[in-house]
Amino acid sequence: MDIATIIGTLAAFGLVFMAIGPSNMQAFLDVPSILIVIGGTIGATLIAFPLGEVMKVFSVVKNTVLFKKFSQTEMIHQLVAFSSQARRDGILALENASKEVDDLFVQRGIQLAVDGQEPDAIENILTLEIEAIESRHKRGAEILSTMGMLSPAMGMVGTLIGLVQMLQNMSDPSAIGPAMAVALLTTFYGAILANVLFNPLAAKLRLRSREELDVRQLTREGIMAIAAGDNPRIVEQKLHAYLQPAKRESQFQ
Repeated sequence: MDIATIIGTLAAFGLVFMAIGPSNMQAFLDVPSILIVIGGTIGATLIAFPLGEVMKVFSVVKNTVLFKKFSQTEMIHQLVAFSSQARRDGILALENASKEVDDLFVQRGIQLAVDGQEPDAIENILTLEIEAIESRHKRGAEILSTMGMLSPAMGMVGTLIGLVQMLQNMSDPSAIGPAMAVALLTTFYGAILANVLFNPLAAKLRLRSREELDVRQLTREGIMAIAAGDNPRIVEQKLHAYLQPAKRESQFQ
């Protein structure tokens, strides 16, 4: 669980509400403004993306809080252990060992090596899978980024609507207040949704995607080295290239 996402969201909205103050909260609630911003943002997003992709955005957002931690160091240890076992017992011994790993990408890669595929063929297959993962992640972040772009725009649309209503009723002072509220609050809602919710979540999704892709690329390199029969020390040295120097810890002392 990523506690930073929860703390950041609560802190951002909480501080805004504290600045408004409980006694003034009613003044910042306007149903027409909410309908314009939220309804307009959702409608425009549906125009830009297929319905199925937009419906998946809720599960995508969940990944910003509940996600599988991808550790490069742990993966290196696992791959070096596989390499050592393959050198000791033969590559076929990895068929059962790989099934104990709770990672389908690793299982598929090891199975390709056990089946006797050439390293180049393994690289091509795993690269295609990495590209598919990247494409799926990119769509989720793109939808949120688009919503972050559209919500302020819909806020401006609401502002224009409110200004038109206000100018049409200049002779009636009682109508000026509600129209002005629509004009200002739609911009407020759009800015809040974009800068506190949609854009930060899109940035977090891109970060999580990059972390996973880095581990996938490292895994691909390790499996190719195992298939080629490289010495476990060589496998470790190759994979350490993906780590910062301060994080490189050899299993061979």
